[in-house]
Amino acid sequence: MNPCLFIILSFLLLLFPTATASQLITVGEGGDDRNDANMKKCLDKERDALLLFKAPLHDPYDTLSTWTADQHDCCNWSGITCSNQTGHVTKLELFGHGLGGEISHSLLNLTYLNHLHLSGNSFHGTIPTFIGSMTRLRYIDLSDDYHNGTIPRSIGSLTELRHLDLSYNSLYGTIPPEFGNLTNLQYLNLESHGGCRVEKVEWLSHLSHLEVLGMDGISLAKQNHWVDVVLSLRKLSHLSLNGCELSQVMYPYSSFLNSSSSSSSIEFLSLQSNNLTSSMYRWLFPLTSNSLQFLHLSGNMLDGIPKYLGNLCNLKTFYFSDNSAAVKFPDFLNNLSGCTSLSLQYLIAPGSQFTGSLLDDIQRFSSLNCLYLAASHLNGSISEKLWELPILEILDVSYNDLTIPSTIHNSSLSYVNLFDMRSCKVGPQFPKWIKTLKNLTSLDLSNTGISDTAPLDFWAMWPSRLIYMNLSSNNISGMIPDLSSNFAKKSAIDLSSNTFHGPIPNVPSTLLSLNLSRNKFSGGISFICQIVDGLLYFLDLSHNSLSGQLPDCLWHLKQLKVLNLGHNNLFGRLPPSIGSLIELEALYLFKNDLSGELPLSLKNCTSLISLNLGANKFSGTVPVWIGENLSRLYVVILRSNNFFGTIPVQLCQLANLQILDLSMNNLHGTIPSCLGNLTSMVEEGFSQDELYYTIGISENIDETQTYVDHAMIEWQGDELEFFGSLRLLKSIDLSSNNLTGQIPYEITNLHDLIALNLSKNALSGEIPEKIGGMKKLLTLDLSRNNFSRRIPSSMSQMTLLNDLDVSFNSLSGRIPSSTQLQSFEASRYDGNTQLCGPPLTKKCPGDEESELLPIIGEIDEVERWFYIGGGMGFATGFWIACGALLLNRRGRHPFFRFCDSFKDWIYVKVVVFISSLQKARQT
Repeated sequence: MNPCLFIILSFLLLLFPTATASQLITVGEGGDDRNDANMKKCLDKERDALLLFKAPLHDPYDTLSTWTADQHDCCNWSGITCSNQTGHVTKLELFGHGLGGEISHSLLNLTYLNHLHLSGNSFHGTIPTFIGSMTRLRYIDLSDDYHNGTIPRSIGSLTELRHLDLSYNSLYGTIPPEFGNLTNLQYLNLESHGGCRVEKVEWLSHLSHLEVLGMDGISLAKQNHWVDVVLSLRKLSHLSLNGCELSQVMYPYSSFLNSSSSSSSIEFLSLQSNNLTSSMYRWLFPLTSNSLQFLHLSGNMLDGIPKYLGNLCNLKTFYFSDNSAAVKFPDFLNNLSGCTSLSLQYLIAPGSQFTGSLLDDIQRFSSLNCLYLAASHLNGSISEKLWELPILEILDVSYNDLTIPSTIHNSSLSYVNLFDMRSCKVGPQFPKWIKTLKNLTSLDLSNTGISDTAPLDFWAMWPSRLIYMNLSSNNISGMIPDLSSNFAKKSAIDLSSNTFHGPIPNVPSTLLSLNLSRNKFSGGISFICQIVDGLLYFLDLSHNSLSGQLPDCLWHLKQLKVLNLGHNNLFGRLPPSIGSLIELEALYLFKNDLSGELPLSLKNCTSLISLNLGANKFSGTVPVWIGENLSRLYVVILRSNNFFGTIPVQLCQLANLQILDLSMNNLHGTIPSCLGNLTSMVEEGFSQDELYYTIGISENIDETQTYVDHAMIEWQGDELEFFGSLRLLKSIDLSSNNLTGQIPYEITNLHDLIALNLSKNALSGEIPEKIGGMKKLLTLDLSRNNFSRRIPSSMSQMTLLNDLDVSFNSLSGRIPSSTQLQSFEASRYDGNTQLCGPPLTKKCPGDEESELLPIIGEIDEVERWFYIGGGMGFATGFWIACGALLLNRRGRHPFFRFCDSFKDWIYVKVVVFISSLQKARQT
């Protein structure tokens, strides 16, 4: 979804003329005036039919609660309309109620039904064929109903039909050619998510009254001359053929088609995602005319546009996004610069492969209301002429290599309300031209290279107007003044990753999202208590120098999903009001100075997915309610605290748990054997509750605050912060405690575990023999324990292992041979005096006597392979030569003649040589 969508929605609705029931259905059965004294009640037969229709249905929202036998007049039931003259049921409208089940045959008894609207439900199964017998129907909408199977041919019998919508189902097979009988049809939407196709497109030409045609996802790959058929529909105003495999059509139009002019009535044309190349412009021309207002060519492979698109004098919206071929942007604008440049209001082309910059030509498009070119590979400097567009409201050129002038002399962008230049080159100075944007509601200058102090008057420029402000990932400094009256309701602020300093100011009480992380803010966080309207979803104050206690006023934040206060200097106990955060999904308090026991009220936060309380001074036992109440958790990090006691077995109830870190505490006792049953670590796959989502900031503007869960993890001896890839990690770290006993053999059931750290404990006994079955382990640390006896031979099967430490134990015997185990440094085996074999220099008993044998054997092996290779080479060469002679007759005869001649030549030479030798002896 792009930021222009909501503004053009009303425009699209005008272009998509979905006929209402009053437009489509004109029956001689009277109106719907329920005050008519002569009004008839519904017929018993039809009431019974409706009750039979209801009987098998699942009704999750009690939509049909009024449908009861004791309510005799079914005309008063929800979703039912009757003729007030005859009492017959004429309309059945039950759309968007989540009803489940099958559509009952009892509807056949509603013999006067002309309007059937059941979209947005869950009527699984095929579309019933008996609908074709309901011949009075003029309106059918079964869209988004989870139907599957083929489309019944019987629908072609409904010759009175004006409106047919079967879209957003999982239908497959051929579109019935019997649809050609629906000659009164005005609206047809067959958009498919299955595998439908058209075998013979000619049936469409019979629908002479058709105004709206939607066939997205339906294959037209074999439909030659489909353009001719479309042009025969003189009343067609809306055509959508997205994803119809049009690039595979050999002959889209006939040679008799007049391509020099166009009389098309189409106002809305969408051909996106068809892998079309620029050759399509030959047949696009007759489909375009001055009637066209909306053109969608996104998701193709177009390397430009033709000049005739610049002559569409009523074109208002042009989509050209996500085209994979390179396009010169100056040429692109030039080809639109006819009368189209005066009418075009929305130019939407994100994700395209443009080259070049926004040059002076942009000034020709004086009617532009929305210019959306995000991530389109534009480069160079933006022309100042862009700032002279008189009615531009939305400007998004983010994620391009564009340079914005530091000074703008003649700015006319007073109407702009959304301004997005993230990841462009705006800095290093704070832009002065921003003061000309008087009507902003959304501002994004994140990652734009600004390294300056924000002027104080900047913060007060848009009182009670801004919905979204993002200045993150710059080097902006200074103190921030009071912001409580500078933003509109339900707003979002992101100032993260800058160098702002001083205390955090007052903020609006109606905030949805606040991100001030990675700055230099100091002081307390009592300002939280002023956010009293309960709308806040997201609060991130991490990586600052904040101090003081967490205030006990969190009951105001009942909608909060993310609370990140990590990497600060907060101290004291967690307040009891933290239990009021019933929607909280991520609690991140890592690396503060918080202390005391965890409050019992925290168990009320049953929506928690990620709990990270590491690197504090929390004490007491690890609460059992973590496992009993917080069942959604997939991350539990309590490392580097002062917890004592045993590891509670209730943690084993966390079926989604992927990361368990209890390291660097004072835990004792044994490792619970039930940890071997942690479902997410036993089975392949990842938690469905992983925290990665966006929070919508506004209903009017498409701006969001994205949060990706992250954590500090001890990884191969280093402390690393994992972002994004956290869902790929499955880890258990119980190191640096006082755990005793053996490693439970059940631990080896954790076949999907990637990292296991049990180091720096007092564990004893043998390393489990089946540990080699944990073949996905990348890191295994068992160092500084009391393990004894041999290293299990099964560990040679751990081919992915890239970090192993078993040092300072009492292990003995030979280190098993494998590529992995011999690749580690000898220090990873230190402190085990009875271990021997590579990579240690210490030899195992019997190694000296056998040292020479491998060398001799190695020589014999080389010699053996020398003879084998020579023999195979000779045999191969011999049969190649012989095979050629046997198979090639033309070559065989000359070869043997050559051999005979060569033999004779040798014979003559030998005879002459012998004769000469005899003569020499005689003389």
